[in-house]
Amino acid sequence: MEIFKTFSFICLGISVLICSALSANAEVHRHKFVVEATKVKRLCKTHNSITVNGMFPGPTLEIKNGDSLEVLVVNKARYNVTIHWHGVRQMRTGWADGPEFVTQCPIRPGGSYTYRFTVQGQEGTLWWHAHSSWLRATVYGALIIRPRDGESYPFPKPKRETPILLGEWWDANPIDVVREATRTGAAPNISDAYTINGQPGDLYKCSSKETTIVPIDSGETNLLRVINAALNQPLFFKIANHKLIVVGADASYTKPFTTSVLMLGPGQTTDVLIRGNQKPSRYYMAARAYQSARNAPFDNTTTTAILEYKPASCNTKKCKAATPIMPSLPAYNDTNTVTSFSQSFRSREKVEVPTDIDESLFFTVGLGLNNCPPNYRKRRCQGPNGTRFTASMNNVSFVLPRNFSLLQAHQQGIPGVFTTDFPGTPPLKFDYTGNVSRSLFQPVPGTKLYKLKYGSRVQIVIQDTSIVTPENHPIHLHGYDFYIIAEGFGNFNPKIDASKFNLVNPPMRNTVAVPVNGWAVIRFVADNPGVWLMHCHLDVHINWGLAMAFLVENGVGELQTIQPPPPDLPLC
Repeated sequence: MEIFKTFSFICLGISVLICSALSANAEVHRHKFVVEATKVKRLCKTHNSITVNGMFPGPTLEIKNGDSLEVLVVNKARYNVTIHWHGVRQMRTGWADGPEFVTQCPIRPGGSYTYRFTVQGQEGTLWWHAHSSWLRATVYGALIIRPRDGESYPFPKPKRETPILLGEWWDANPIDVVREATRTGAAPNISDAYTINGQPGDLYKCSSKETTIVPIDSGETNLLRVINAALNQPLFFKIANHKLIVVGADASYTKPFTTSVLMLGPGQTTDVLIRGNQKPSRYYMAARAYQSARNAPFDNTTTTAILEYKPASCNTKKCKAATPIMPSLPAYNDTNTVTSFSQSFRSREKVEVPTDIDESLFFTVGLGLNNCPPNYRKRRCQGPNGTRFTASMNNVSFVLPRNFSLLQAHQQGIPGVFTTDFPGTPPLKFDYTGNVSRSLFQPVPGTKLYKLKYGSRVQIVIQDTSIVTPENHPIHLHGYDFYIIAEGFGNFNPKIDASKFNLVNPPMRNTVAVPVNGWAVIRFVADNPGVWLMHCHLDVHINWGLAMAFLVENGVGELQTIQPPPPDLPLC
């Protein structure tokens, strides 16, 4: 990695004097990511897994608020690839966001592309991952953003910091798994293990020797940066006999609260403080599924790592050889625990929540079933009752273009790639969480965007539906953070539920876990021009079409306009 000082980042609304002082300390971090097949052995079997720089998980990137990243990605794998910097605002740099066929065409085998962007006004834990097919099963890593020089955390400085990446492992090639599901129309095979920092842990075959060890010393307060990088599964996380103090989520500081268990949807991050205040020994940290979809198969295994008190405080043979203590995890369907945890989040201080809403939107999210096309054989329609699984938002099943990226088509005025008629409300109102007529199970495929004027104040009600099955959906919005002003169960009712809005200190996130059979309300200001994907972060649902995209128009002048595309942007 090469680091050098830069004085050239953009000063948005702050004086030249302050900007000069800040930019003098800002750095550009340069990295090279080589995407390639690497032999990775898990669960007794060796696979040729796609990795970055031969590492699984990939490298942790560490920067400070205000720094810039330049990451050259070289594709030596046999699949197309892109890299998404999950949660980075990408102000005016949408070309670096990464979702395939949305902001760029994929990096073809043998090709390369340099992602260039500045991280401004964000501190905490984010992450990066592949955003092409199911490559992110193994292509992911942590992105840690520390305070600027001379500034500190809004909590006591921890003695040590440890990223905890929760992952999902298939004892197969994940690309083959999703391709088979696409071919048959059925749900893809479930995973064979969960992992902590790439390792399944002691409860799986052939795994104990490599179990992740997280050190702690008596009296220490340490920071764990927990990331749910699993492909398709929300996860509970707990450490035996230790409380967790939540201090941040999705690179935003939160009002601290104490909990014994976390629940993270795929895409979400949670920063927690842990105190070394237990008897010196070894304690399991464990993660397993939160499964809210009814009658759907899921991976019901448990991954573990070991919180180990250092030898100085654990110096007897008995202590060192002790079998770690196991935490008692919630039941897989414990929605009450999820609700209690989710409703504990607040911003640290009073925040400026957008009011006087310009765009009041209502998006249904859920699954669907397509009837078997007449020209398909039965083996291609292995969903329920001879159908094919699908998914949608507002009854539109999102279809990615294949010859251009959406941002490129918008920037160059290429016709016929997308339309801007994504419905702002459901085309048909129905009892979203009740017994839904089978006539509503088949959405309309389309590449429809919703246009937003620069600076517009947006509210979105995201409503789960019970079509096929209700489910907790982690909905991620690219290019933005948003405030979650309310959550609830049943059908959203503006007359009753508006009274529940927290307009004082709601949490700021980039991924909201929409409650099963319920709804969430988010608000943001459309201050970042470009094309921004909004989708369920369960990758199986993206494949089925549970996504849409916003087209945010340029504002006035250079600072409200997306930058021109870089010269090395991959071609389709």
